Parts: sequence; structure tokens; C-alpha cells
Amino acid sequence: MVKVKTKFNCTECGYESPKWYGKCPGCGSWNTMVEETEKVVKTQGLTSGLFHTKEKPLPIINIESGQEPRIQTGITELNRVLGGGIVPGSLILVGGDPGIGKSTLLLQTSHEMAKAGLRVLYISGEESTRQTKLRAERLGALSPELYVLCESAMDGIEEAIDQVKPDFLVIDSIQTVYLPEVTSAPGSVSQVRECTARFMRISKGQGIATVLVGHVTKEGAIAGPRMLEHMVDSVLYFEGERHHSYRLLRAVKNRFGSTNEIGIFEMNEAGLAEVTNPSELFLSERPLGVAGSTVVASMEGTRPMLVELQALIASTQFPSPRRMATGVDHHRMNLIIAVLEKRMGMFLQNQDAYVNLAGGVKLDEPAVDLAIAVSIASSFRDLPTKPYDVFFGEVGLTGEVRAVSRAEQRVKEAAKLGFKRVILPEKSMKGWKGPKEVQLIGVNTVADALAVALD
Repeated sequence: MVKVKTKFNCTECGYESPKWYGKCPGCGSWNTMVEETEKVVKTQGLTSGLFHTKEKPLPIINIESGQEPRIQTGITELNRVLGGGIVPGSLILVGGDPGIGKSTLLLQTSHEMAKAGLRVLYISGEESTRQTKLRAERLGALSPELYVLCESAMDGIEEAIDQVKPDFLVIDSIQTVYLPEVTSAPGSVSQVRECTARFMRISKGQGIATVLVGHVTKEGAIAGPRMLEHMVDSVLYFEGERHHSYRLLRAVKNRFGSTNEIGIFEMNEAGLAEVTNPSELFLSERPLGVAGSTVVASMEGTRPMLVELQALIASTQFPSPRRMATGVDHHRMNLIIAVLEKRMGMFLQNQDAYVNLAGGVKLDEPAVDLAIAVSIASSFRDLPTKPYDVFFGEVGLTGEVRAVSRAEQRVKEAAKLGFKRVILPEKSMKGWKGPKEVQLIGVNTVADALAVALD
């Protein structure tokens, strides 16, 4: 007889329990336990979603090493994030807010790969084939090798894969796919886990590069069990502000490349366009000679990027001043304000502090510390910095400026955009020479940097 079983699964970590908890015992998240009813049936296609290779264990020195073949997507920014292209048989998960451009990016990628002679199957569980055709016409993504299907049942998707035999497969989205054998609703923890296991078996067994689109929660994490991110080879997040035209594609997991790379796109009427020079884009509206505005040289993976950093210091009548940071770490900003108060004698306890990275970009490396300190001091003293100065360096608790990596690449990017001076840690200047058209000024403390920048 078929046994009906009721259990509670955590949507964050996948923890299973026979009873409900307000706080998940596995990950400690609140109100994430969801009730599910399933029928326990002896089938081979569910939790055994993997396949048996029948290979024998070998010493690692006897295994042949070689470069993984890559499929070029036709989009340079996407190739950069993936580490040089898509590896055949890889399973990629793409997440992002609704309307951010995930389907647009993947439809454009499918078209480029179909133009290159590859067979592509685009399966949409949220849009009809006619809706997909209308979007493809708007994007100019029409190709005879691009096959489109509106299907949610896993059995129907597997039949289509056997019929088309694609080189590249897109599932939009994994939350709409369901297995009839699993009695819970589509998008539930059990359905997402079992369907992903099926796609992993198909991808690895048939060598099909597969991309799964995943919905995100209110916090921005991919919806479903956390185990979903462990099952795939790469996890990409498509980020951006609705009120800005550019989007950032960031890799948070990549078994075939670096996780520090980002791709930058601009949304326009014809879809997503690649941004080849992001520094010029982020500095296009920068005001010159305004207090609180500086330019920071940051590294995202192997790409140097110059971004405008703004700070506003305003007096307040409230006992506890406001501290707001957009694009940079809020805790790092508080730390730098404390350093300026203790080491530089600035009285900021009755001042509101606002720090913003222009353009909606987010930077989390410590090299932006020096630019934050200079921007706050510039706004507090109402003294503008030189319009052609660039700053980077890590600030310590004693007020020292520490060295950062890849200083030479940051300086070259500043020289390419016409900046005249670069204020950087003195220890980062050892072992190389900068371009002749740029003056390098090494500093050891925040006081040295302010003396140079606000003289």
C-alpha cells in the first residue's frame, strides 16, 4: 500500500522534521518550516537521481589531466564570469530579482549559441511559446536552431530532450518544474530537490550544458533548499537596481573558474548590451570640484574598475546620529568614522553620515577604505579633493594605510582614463614603476593621505 507521510522542511537549509518548529534546528532561521505531504512509493527515479558510473578508483597521479573544453556563448561578459565559456555537461544556476533580466540574458545567450551552429532547447514554465516568440522578436533572437517549449512536467521535458538532443538547455524556471511522483506542489523543497537531481543526471550523463533559472527570496537568496546551490557546478546572481539601467552578473560559486569575476550589462530597448569599459560608465556623471566626492580604484576579479564614491556629513539635533551606507559595507564605514574621530580629532558624534557608491554598484573589498575616509573628511571640512585624483588602500584601526593587491593594474586603469595622481599605500609601490603620465603618491597613514588630498 502507498504510505502517506507528513513532514516539515526548512526552505533555507532543507532540514526535515516530523513536527513544526518556529525556529529551524538546522540553520536557526525563523518561520521557514513548511508542511509537505508525500506518498512514499518505491521508485528508482527520485532520490536516486544520480547515476552509477561503474568506474574503478585510480591513483590521482595516473589520471590524465587536460583543459576542459569550453563552449563560447557569444557574450564576452558572460564568458568572463564563467571562466572562459560554458563547460559541456555543467549545471549552472542563475538567480535574481523578478524583472531584473534573467530570461532576457538567457534568451540572448541561446540565440548567440544557436547562431554558432549549436542546438539549443529553451523550456519555459512561466511563459507560453507565443510570449517567448514576441520577446525573441523584440531582442532580435530568432534562429532555426533555437527550439522553444512551454512545459512544466518533468516527463514531458525529458521527452523533448530526447527528441531535440540539444547542446545547450535552459530551464526557466526550476520552481515551475514538477515530478508527478512527488505529491507536494511545484516549487516546494521536495520538488525542487528531486527535479534538480534529474537535471544533474541528464546534464552529466548526456554532456548537455544546462542552465536553471531560480527565483529568489525577500533577502535575495535563491528560493528552495540551500542544498540546491551545492548540487550545481556554478551559481550566478544577476544584480541591479530597478531605477538604474545597468546590471551586474556575479559568480558566487564556480567549479570551473574564479568566483570574483563580474559581468556588466546595460538594459536598453533591444535587450542587454555589454559594457566593455565600466569605469567610463560609472564616472560619466561625476561632478568636479565638489566636497565629499572621490574616485576609488577597485578590483573585481581580474578587472580594474574606477567608481565614484560620495559622502555627505550633516549636523543633527538627535542624540544618536544616522549612519547609512549604500554599495559599501556599513560596518566598515562605522569603523572608519571611529578612526577619523580617534586619530584625526574629527568630532563626528553629532553628525549624520551618508556614504554612497554612484551607479548602484557594490564593492566589498577593503581597498575602498581610504576613499571612504577621504570622502568623509572632505565633506566634514567642506574641502573638495582634486578632480583628477584616485584613491585606494586599506585602513587599519591605528590609522595606518595597508597595502592591497594588484596596485599596478589599478594605476594603469586610472592612467587610461586620464587621471593625474594616484594616492595609494606606500608599501604597494615596491617592485614596479607606474606610467609616466601619472604621479604616484605613497602614504603610510590616513593623516598623510588627507594632507595630500585636502591641501
